[in-house]
Amino acid sequence: MLDIKWIINNPIEADKAFKKRGLEPLANKLIKMSKFRSEVFVKLENLLKQRNILSKEIPSTKDVSKKKELIKKVKLLKNDIAKLQDGKTSKNSVLDNFLMELPNFLDDTVPIGKNEKDNVEIRKFGNIKKFDFEIKDHVDLGEELDVLDFKTASKVSGSRFVYIKNNLAKLERALASYMIDSNIKFGNFAEIYTPLLVNEDALKGTGQLPKFDSDIFKTRENLWLIPTSEVTLVNLIRDQIINEDNLPLRYTSYTPCFRSEAGAAGKDTRGLKRQHQFGKVEIVSITSPDESEKEHQFLLNAAEKILQDLELPYRVCELCSGEVGFASKKTFDLEVWIPSTKNYMEISSISNCGDFQSRRINARYKKNDKNIYPHTLNGSSLAIGRSIIAILENYQNKDGSVNIPKVLKKYMNDLERL
Repeated sequence: MLDIKWIINNPIEADKAFKKRGLEPLANKLIKMSKFRSEVFVKLENLLKQRNILSKEIPSTKDVSKKKELIKKVKLLKNDIAKLQDGKTSKNSVLDNFLMELPNFLDDTVPIGKNEKDNVEIRKFGNIKKFDFEIKDHVDLGEELDVLDFKTASKVSGSRFVYIKNNLAKLERALASYMIDSNIKFGNFAEIYTPLLVNEDALKGTGQLPKFDSDIFKTRENLWLIPTSEVTLVNLIRDQIINEDNLPLRYTSYTPCFRSEAGAAGKDTRGLKRQHQFGKVEIVSITSPDESEKEHQFLLNAAEKILQDLELPYRVCELCSGEVGFASKKTFDLEVWIPSTKNYMEISSISNCGDFQSRRINARYKKNDKNIYPHTLNGSSLAIGRSIIAILENYQNKDGSVNIPKVLKKYMNDLERL
């Protein structure tokens, strides 16, 4: 959530920030809403004070008619108080609701742009392999090896589901184990096993709701399937005052993730790229504002290490203003090389959300007797399905077999190939 006090004190800068997000100037509107809310609070406080004074007079008043008059006044005050406390009537909560709909302000360093074509390439790593045979994409490879079964999954669950079978299922498990081990060794991330179902408040806290409800699966029990374990990991500090000495807090988790992909209908639907259910290893960090930028680079390096260990060629891109996600103020994407498309594919986003999420979940830490909102950062480290795509295609052989990356062999009983 945006800091309304900062907007009030910096309306010109705020409108520039809204413009960078592609929004109209909103500072004056928000300032008026804040002023109205303050007036309501003052009025409510005065009414409560009057009610308390009159209520204390009633027991000691002996005159019957005067007592009836006092009781009547108290009832009227209670009605007025109830109206003000009702957010829908008083508009007392309108400001907070409006702020919940607004995206995070972008970092000053984020390049201006409309779409992925305007993202800025930072660096490349690894050598792109040249094949001396006609290559296959991951779907053909997987189906011919009988390790990917989309047809049966569509009968059982519908489109955008898959059975991962036999040695590829072992590879999926090996990837998750290796990624968790790498994160623990590289950055001392604490491994967490999290819930897969969350309530509405948890999703509001990380910015998935109320804006993106169509992209998330909701159950009958008013619980939602997590689109990423970022939700559950960030909410670990909800309503807490953290000890500053414990910062940074670093968490990693492997979970299934669930997304309806409502906004991606008809796009990249072949194969594993956009599944409704997929595995992902997540990394999350909670740190002080002073260490935020440094921590962002640290998370990026943690994810890069995995791609380097897997010996997959990739590049790092900084997202432009039109591509940075709702809750993020600055994002780096890791894009892995996919031979069948002769192009790079996003495999990880590493985002710095500043204090946007900590304000929404009311998480703070104390410094010099002052409560400060920490910065939250998150990233994929990595998406398992997309890692499988990259391995199948980059490690394929002429006979249709697929070599196992060296770093994964010990997790697969030294299996050499699929």
